[in-house]
Amino acid sequence: MYHVAVIGATGAVGQKMLQVLAEHDFPVRQISAYASARSAGKIVQFKGQDVTIQALSENITKDGIGVALFAAGGTISEQYAPLLAAAGTLVVDNSSAFRMQADIPLVVPEVNSQAIGPNDRLIANPNCSTIQSVVALAPLQPFGLKRVNYTTYQAVSGSGQKGIEDLARGSRGEEPVNYPHPIHDNILPHIDVFLPDGYTKEEQKMIDETRKIFRLPELPVSATCVRVPVTNSHSVAINVTFEQETSVEAIRAALAEAPGVVLVDDVSHNQYPMPLDASGTDDVYVGRIRQDQSLANTFHIWCVADNIRKGAASNAVQVARQALESSIHS
Repeated sequence: MYHVAVIGATGAVGQKMLQVLAEHDFPVRQISAYASARSAGKIVQFKGQDVTIQALSENITKDGIGVALFAAGGTISEQYAPLLAAAGTLVVDNSSAFRMQADIPLVVPEVNSQAIGPNDRLIANPNCSTIQSVVALAPLQPFGLKRVNYTTYQAVSGSGQKGIEDLARGSRGEEPVNYPHPIHDNILPHIDVFLPDGYTKEEQKMIDETRKIFRLPELPVSATCVRVPVTNSHSVAINVTFEQETSVEAIRAALAEAPGVVLVDDVSHNQYPMPLDASGTDDVYVGRIRQDQSLANTFHIWCVADNIRKGAASNAVQVARQALESSIHS
């Protein structure tokens, strides 16, 4: 049993981490919740019990924390995650701060749990859209990944509460506060900041993280990330080219047996993955599998997942459990 801390416990992901820790029956002996000084004293819930938010400070290294889940943004992670890891705490960080550091594992348990070493104390959680996409692609690795192109349809909850509030504002005819344009009754081909080459930082994250997770640094990957007026659960259209010849039937068979995947692909009965299906679950729903008529040995795959759960909180909890097991069995 462990003393477990959630850093950023007042945010959407932090609160979901507390919920998932309870639902997954994580071996919690003591739970602590941290946030900024302005949130200190607020109450969050864990297994029906009140937990008082503590102000985050460097004294956290003296609190005897065994496992720390970070959901407070990159700046906070950069300051505190290495301190806790150096003190012996197992840290799983949900920000982008450490994802592309060569010596820090970037992990989705269904895909590359072997990347966790027994002595790793700091592990990075990938981007939400990357997580669900690689879960869908991992069972297809035997066919040989040759090229991947993503188009995402990302819910406003990916921006946290402020994104949800902008969607509500728009429904009332009010101007947005978080987004540069209204999101209600609209879509924005713009997530995170634009880079000099015209891609956004979110798109570059998906490109870089996919290559790192699959250990294919030269894999051709591209992405277009779009914000849509959906409250929760991201959708990703994946266009993938394989090295080996395969078929829709073989792809379906591989996905039907894959851990963490729910195959929903019966268009004759209008059955395909939708955000309403995925919300509140930890699975990645996959369907609309079909051959691309314009490129050889290329296929379309549609996947949907709860971006706050599997795309963040649940994956972090799964990573923590995997890391603890790796340490125990080393």
